[in-house]
Amino acid sequence: MPTWGDWVQVADGAPVTVPRDAAREAAREELLKPEYHRHDPSLLQRLSNWLWDQLDKLLGQLGSAASNGNTGLILFLVIAVLIGAALWWRLGRPGRAATTTGTLFSAEGPRTAEQHRAAAGRHAVEGDFAAAVREQMRALVRSLEERTLLDPRPGRTADEAAAEAGRQLPAHAEALREAARLFDDIAFGERTADQRGYQQLADLDALLRRTRPAALTPAGAR
Repeated sequence: MPTWGDWVQVADGAPVTVPRDAAREAAREELLKPEYHRHDPSLLQRLSNWLWDQLDKLLGQLGSAASNGNTGLILFLVIAVLIGAALWWRLGRPGRAATTTGTLFSAEGPRTAEQHRAAAGRHAVEGDFAAAVREQMRALVRSLEERTLLDPRPGRTADEAAAEAGRQLPAHAEALREAARLFDDIAFGERTADQRGYQQLADLDALLRRTRPAALTPAGAR
């Protein structure tokens, strides 16, 4: 004899019975529809909630283990690591904001693009790719200044140079932005330089040098 849960009312009011397993499967499929889950927390949010839950539990354990010096110290160190990881994840890498404020050229006297290229090549041969990247980016920007595509300006940052050069060379705007980002990350951030990064800048420098001046608009002709 069917139970109350097996009765289903049809459109004309006549009751019919539905097998218990079929009803359960239909309900499961219905609940799997996306409209029932559009407000569910994301994977990152669930991970964040789990991390803070673990931190809360550790704080509770720390209070009960305060009488045991060794246990309390271990829990304190674990909590410190979790807090540091959480702040790193939430706020991002410290010092990244400073990468957009450093100037491109040093305080020493002006040097030609060829001098910067020669210095970059020497650093690359010696395996000092951080210095090679810095000099190669300076060579690229100095070359644009020598060709009057950029106005010489002391204190210019790599990001500013890339933005200004990108307006003159729109076909290479994205490559210039990537070059400035690479320079900033290596010169002022924590990114490790390698031969690939140096070669990326050297190739872009060579590409811009091969661009026909007739197809470009001088900086003073705007």
